[in-house]
This record gives sequence, structure tokens and C-alpha cells, in this order.
Amino acid sequence: MAHTENRAAISTTMSAMLLTGHGDVDVLQYRDDVPTPAPGPGQVLVQVTATAKNNTDRKAREGLYPTKGKEEVTSFAMGGSPTLTFPRIQGADVAGRVVAVGEGVDAQRIGERGLLDFNIYADERRDINLTPDYYGHGADGGYAEYVAVPADQFHHVANPELHDAELAAMGMCSYQTAYHMMTAASVQAGERVLVSGASGGVGTALIQLCRIVGAIPYAVSQLDKADALRALGAEAVIDRGDLPTFVERVLAATDGHAIDAVMDLVGGEMTDLFIDTMIGDMRRRSTYPRLSIAGASGGNLSEIMWTRIYLYQVQIFGVSHGTREEAEQLIAWIRSGELKPVLHGAFKLSDLHQAERYFVNRGSNYLGKIVIVPDAQWDTHGAPFALTTA
Repeated sequence: MAHTENRAAISTTMSAMLLTGHGDVDVLQYRDDVPTPAPGPGQVLVQVTATAKNNTDRKAREGLYPTKGKEEVTSFAMGGSPTLTFPRIQGADVAGRVVAVGEGVDAQRIGERGLLDFNIYADERRDINLTPDYYGHGADGGYAEYVAVPADQFHHVANPELHDAELAAMGMCSYQTAYHMMTAASVQAGERVLVSGASGGVGTALIQLCRIVGAIPYAVSQLDKADALRALGAEAVIDRGDLPTFVERVLAATDGHAIDAVMDLVGGEMTDLFIDTMIGDMRRRSTYPRLSIAGASGGNLSEIMWTRIYLYQVQIFGVSHGTREEAEQLIAWIRSGELKPVLHGAFKLSDLHQAERYFVNRGSNYLGKIVIVPDAQWDTHGAPFALTTA
């Protein structure tokens, strides 16, 4: 039996953006007659106030997760069978308030403001996550007025100085991916870490997380974002332009020291250059070169000589999502104020088509995350961060 704060206040239907198939933004349909979910056993019903936009939303919509043929149009199915079925409500990084609880959940949780650990875990293991799936893909997510999620994955974050939109901007899809890239590669204090795609959600998370653990982040980004990235914690900012001199410019920024670990969100032709930044004079290294990969925004295929990988003993880590332990550590850093939001701006849920186009064509001023706010919550949680795209 579900307990609610006010049964009359929760409508039986809600507004939501439905993903109706693979394709362009026209497959996203805004509806105001979607059944409001009810919290099941062990779940809470969250009234959504903000949900961060992630690149995985676009890639899942467009079917850009090939694992066999490069022209394959599909979403990932790590558990053996596809979990993305249509219609689906996307949106992984959900902030909001508990308005009802399912059987077995303490009713005192009603009214809590929190942030969702977006993973759909296959089991109770805390140290590993071998079949990554997530809310907004394998189950409905936050591009709606309400979402039902596991109570133990909706983490209370009171911090009154954080707006809901800012809390959503620190969602697990970016921050947990970033942290898992670092833990997979065993990044340690004092190590030099090269961060590609540094101005995006995962990149800005990586810069902050490096500083929290004592590593030294070097950001690869456009130079007009250099001041903002240095303010966030980047030791130096290297423009990816002029590829023949890229490695030389990275080493100039490090005073000739090889990079210890690369956090690669780009792929394509850059991956081989990233490796070059790590394998200079191997006699001066104290650890193996490490490459963590969690994206391919620059291309899904990279040409690499395997002799360079095994002779230089380059360790490669593929990263998708993370673990319960990592999510809980991130929540602790958010609560303590050690992690800061990097919020670029907000869009109404009904304007998601516009937000998707803005995200793809974002200009040189883009840094951090955009969030999607239900129309009914806009005046309170979205308007202060509204973007003008004219």
C-alpha cells in the first residue's frame, strides 16, 4: 500500500516527453495524458523538479550504440536482450522530491529532496556493475512530472544553497562515469591526468574529481573556455587543434613530464595522440600508462598499432556507468560541498526539441550541463536559469 503526502495533489495523469522510436527529435512526443506511475514495493514516487540532459539521451534516441557492425542502429543490451522499448520516457539525472512511498519504505521520507543514482543494477553487489542499464533507457526516467524509482537509490541531499537545477547538474550519469574512469585506471594523488572533452558534463566532473583525490588535471578544450576550466581546477588547457603539434603542446604544459593517465571521451584520430602523451621516455615513469575510454564523440573507430600498446604496456579500460560504492561516495562529496555544480542553463520539458538541437549545436560558450524542467515547475526551478537561444 502506497503512502502519499496528499493523494488529491497527485493527478492520475501527467505531462511527459515520450520517445516513440529511433530517429530525429520528431520521435519525441510531448503528451499531457500519460498515466502517473505508482511506487511499487521498495520504491518512492518522485515529483521531478529538474533532470539533466546527457549525450546518452541523444545516442539512445538515434540508435548510436553499435557493438557489432559500425552501421548498426541499436541501443545497448548488455544483459542479453534489449531493454529500450517504446514508448520510453528518457532522462537519467533526476532531482526532485518524494511525494509517495511504496510498501516497505518509511513514510517519513515523504518531502525529502534528493538526487537519483540512475543505474538499474542487476544485483546487490556494491563493487561491480557488469550489465549497465539506467533509468531513461531500461525503465522510464525524468522527462516527466513524476517517476517511480528504488528508495535506496534516491539519495537525500538537503544542501539549501543548491538549487534543484544545480543538483540535477551533478547527476550520476556524468559524475559517476567520470569517477569510474578514474577508479578503473587507479588514478592516484600527484598523477598527471589528461581530460578530453573537458567542457562537457563528464569532463567538468573529471576536473573536479581529480582535484578532490589530489591528481593534476590537464584539460583538452577550446581556448576560449580556458579561464572557466582553470577556475574549475584545470592545471592547464590545451587546444586540440593543429594535430601534428598536439603532443608537443601537452608536454610543454606538463614541463616535459609524460601524462600518467588519459580520460578519453573523444576517440577517433585523437586516441593515438593521447597514447603518445603517455609513452615518451618510459624510464621516467613510475606506473603503467593508462587509458580510460567512456565516449567516442570524435569517431567510433581509432587506428592504433597494437605493438605500441603491448610494448609500452598501455593499460586500456572501457568504462560504462559505475558502482553503488562510487555513487555513494559522490553523494557524500555533494553533501559536503566538495563537488560543485556546473550548470549551463535550463529548458522547459515541452521545449525538449529545442534543447536537443541546442545541445548538438552548442557553441563556444557552452560549459557543463543543461537541465530540463517540467513546465509546472518552471517558474520556481527553471526560470532563474533559462537560456535564450535566439
